[in-house]
Amino acid sequence: MAVAKAAAIKADMYVYEGKDKTGKVVKAEMSGQSEALVKAMLRRQGIIPTKVKKKPKPLFGKGKGKITTKDITIFSRQLATMMSSGVPLVQSFEIVGRGHENAAMQELILTIKGDVEAGSTLAEALGKHRLQFNDLYVNLVTAGEQAGILEAILHKLATYLEKTESLKAKIKKALFYPIAVIVVAFIITTILMIFVIPQFQDLFAGFGADLPALTMFVIACSKFFQAYWYLMFAGIFGVVYGFTELKQRSRPFAQMLDRLSLKLPVVGDILNKSAIARFARTLSTMFAAGTPLVEAMVSVAGACGNVVYYDATMRMRDEVSTGTQLQAAMRAAELFPNMVVQMVSIGEEAGSLDQMLSKVADFYEEEVDNAVDALTSLLEPMIMAFLGVVIGGLVIAMYLPIFKMGAVV
Repeated sequence: MAVAKAAAIKADMYVYEGKDKTGKVVKAEMSGQSEALVKAMLRRQGIIPTKVKKKPKPLFGKGKGKITTKDITIFSRQLATMMSSGVPLVQSFEIVGRGHENAAMQELILTIKGDVEAGSTLAEALGKHRLQFNDLYVNLVTAGEQAGILEAILHKLATYLEKTESLKAKIKKALFYPIAVIVVAFIITTILMIFVIPQFQDLFAGFGADLPALTMFVIACSKFFQAYWYLMFAGIFGVVYGFTELKQRSRPFAQMLDRLSLKLPVVGDILNKSAIARFARTLSTMFAAGTPLVEAMVSVAGACGNVVYYDATMRMRDEVSTGTQLQAAMRAAELFPNMVVQMVSIGEEAGSLDQMLSKVADFYEEEVDNAVDALTSLLEPMIMAFLGVVIGGLVIAMYLPIFKMGAVV
């Protein structure tokens, strides 16, 4: 309750001026929840504050950037490296925070530093920023602090985030390429329909002869585009927006989409392998950090990125909590290949479950990489054919009447 209450108190940046133990004037910045708390923290550090003033925030968020998973990954790796080198935690935050190029990330790091200086544990300080540090991150840091292996945990977290982001990038690569080509094709087709084809239409009006059926069809489409282009764009935007909102707000709809996506040819195979890789990587990282299996399964379920695997993992958690072996629960879920179940079984018997799961994750991450490359190679000729039919069909439709007149002459 106390942690939740503290999370609601927002820390601000303060500019201070004071004198250290040697009498030297010190000017710097510090994050804190109030001016009095900042002064107290300065005195604790041996600095007598003479001036403390809240730092004005830039208008409209000017100078700030968005905090990405990449920023969190770099922060984790840098903090682990600093601590491994013997640099104290608070000083590590100061060095990493001041050196960060992203102003928003810099403010976040210095805010966490202020909370740690005020007496919070690192896990409690991170727990106040759930948008940037999820339950998995906070739980692992908690385990690391309790076991005295925080440096090793931070290294594991950085590795985990790097692997996870690499996997996401591969999935995005597989989906982005065809979507980008289709969007470009639609834009080019719209420009031809609205601006180019009307010029040919005026030219054909003076021919005094019947136009080919394909040309008439394209001209009719062009007239429709010119008359209702705003409705078409509004309709497309409405469908995309409605689809996104429905997916976020309706769990049954999201479940249906996730189930359908796993059954798609080629893409479904990539999504299945991706979910298995995330499952194995997350469980391996948490189990290696000493998190009990039943507790770890909750974070693992959320990391799978698919409702089907989430529900299956939560069912497995319930079974494991009653004494069922993990490999038996995975076999009953009927989502994991036999090879994965066998490796988990070997890991459980040998007491090396985290190592076996790590090998499974490495294998399936490589499988996803190969599948994405294969999908890209398969899509390239199909996309070229699609563009040839659409754009080439429009060009042929416009030149058919000219060819017809040339044949008559």
